Amino acid sequence: MLPLRVFCRRFSTKRALDASIKDPKLIESPLTDTFGRHHTYLRISLTERCNLRCLYCMPADGVKLNPNDKILTTEEVIRISRLFVNEGVTKIRLTGGEPTVRKDLTDIVAALRKIDNLQTIAMTTNGIVLTRQLVDLQRAGLDMINISLDTLKKEKFEYITRRKGWERVMMGIDLALQLGYNPVKVNCVVTRGFNDDEVCDFVKLTEEKNVDVRFIEYMPFGGNKWEMQKMVPYQEMVKMIQQRWPDFHSLMNGPNDTSKAWKIPGAIGQVGFITSMSEHFCGSCNRLRITADGNLKVCLFGNTEVSLRDAIRSGCSEEDLTALIGAAVGRKKKQHAGVNSSFKSTHLRSLHYNPGSLSHLYGNIAMHSLRFYSSEISKQQQLTHVDEQGKASMVDVTNKDITIRHASAKAVVKVDHRITKLIKENGLKKGDVLTVAQIAGILGAKKTSDIIPLCHNIPLTKIRVSVRLD
Repeated sequence: MLPLRVFCRRFSTKRALDASIKDPKLIESPLTDTFGRHHTYLRISLTERCNLRCLYCMPADGVKLNPNDKILTTEEVIRISRLFVNEGVTKIRLTGGEPTVRKDLTDIVAALRKIDNLQTIAMTTNGIVLTRQLVDLQRAGLDMINISLDTLKKEKFEYITRRKGWERVMMGIDLALQLGYNPVKVNCVVTRGFNDDEVCDFVKLTEEKNVDVRFIEYMPFGGNKWEMQKMVPYQEMVKMIQQRWPDFHSLMNGPNDTSKAWKIPGAIGQVGFITSMSEHFCGSCNRLRITADGNLKVCLFGNTEVSLRDAIRSGCSEEDLTALIGAAVGRKKKQHAGVNSSFKSTHLRSLHYNPGSLSHLYGNIAMHSLRFYSSEISKQQQLTHVDEQGKASMVDVTNKDITIRHASAKAVVKVDHRITKLIKENGLKKGDVLTVAQIAGILGAKKTSDIIPLCHNIPLTKIRVSVRLD
């Protein structure tokens, strides 16, 4: 069977249009969303398992883990990685759970190192077994390392992790420095009433060691009984540090940095603040995530996942996988709800759907790969087309600024060799199939406001539909 390809354009904002002017390939990439964000950073969770039981991460009664046959295999991890790199990803970070509990970790790093155009392989770890594994991981090709450490006090470490091992983590940090990792990043989740009194102690580490201490605002996490009063906003931490070091100052940040960089004058290392809750960085987000069981998450706070594992195991082609990824990225929202969000992953409810209702959008493969979840909606998250009584309401755009929007879409229609030959020779009784398809596409685009409920009339300045027979 030969594919009949139909091309038009996908909706995007003016920012995406501006990006396409600089690099025409970006707007066509499946890794570019409708807000012009091109995703070059992929985080892959290798396992759901962990050798610690941190209070803010692991519920006291534990979590239900997927059986091993539901977790991505080594080959599946590499296949997914290669696919994303081929589409523009340049950095892959291995996470968990705790990635070092996976026995094939070194093999995965070595295989990733062989992928052309992959510039950086990073890993986030709790550091418990680093002294045993880091030398081999570096030889395999591990470029960067982040070590999670929430306290510099042994007793507190054992309390929050429910395990022993503080000394081993500190030895792991020192080993990483000795091996030349520059810098060694230390992730610290700051929790009011637990370790906020150690902020300055962590900052002092940067005076003596080439470490990048990154303070992370306490975030909602499944089962961690998140309470807003436990969160210490980064501005409060800055004031705390400046009381001891008045010259503590901010540094220049990169366009896609999630961490706000600061430094003590004369210090070897530096400090960063990851402000996911108080000041989100959604506008420059270039990150995508793969869960250990193979689901693509386009946003850490999002509640829709697409199973690449199921797609791969059902025989999905590279082209269909790419289309599935592009559809998911295209649905990424402008930003998450941040500190005002009522999202709680423990209250997710699966939404049932009729597969036939989605097949025209995502194809048969997606029927086994899409997972939808819902959580309670706060007043700040009400749908814009629904009023306070829950009735449909058309949005008032009287005072809305005029924007330039660019849209694109791609479809593949497969037909057998007999039909292909008739199309090629223009032998069908109803006329030229390609021309008819082109006209139908143009008419469909012109009907956009009629097809989408509550949509305003859209003045179209140009419609380009390209149809070709491969």
